[in-house]
Amino acid sequence: MKKIISTPDAPKAVGPYSQAVEANGTLYISGQIPLDPATGKMTEGIEAQTVQVLENVKAILTAAGYTFADVVKTTVLLADMNDFGAMNAIYARYYTVDMPARACFQVAKLPMGALVEIETIAVK
Repeated sequence: MKKIISTPDAPKAVGPYSQAVEANGTLYISGQIPLDPATGKMTEGIEAQTVQVLENVKAILTAAGYTFADVVKTTVLLADMNDFGAMNAIYARYYTVDMPARACFQVAKLPMGALVEIETIAVK
């Protein structure tokens, strides 16, 4: 059985998708971009954008009853792989033990001109 997860503490979906879907004890969080849910505006710079993305992920995890400790896999999309080190330093503040598996790719373009997008899978 699937359950749609939605919280006002993370940006609303900007297309025909859900913030997250939980199915059989697994939470699938759609790729989050650095939109501030309060203003709908994007933060500036890779560090601030990475923080905002991970705060959005945290809000969705919390709304679904999960934590960062439940995350098993992330996919990071970067507009520029030269931002990897800065993104990784911020990412390391959120994942401090039992890190999830991760893939990171540079892509040609991200929605709304974002510098980073992170997709997340968590399991209870």
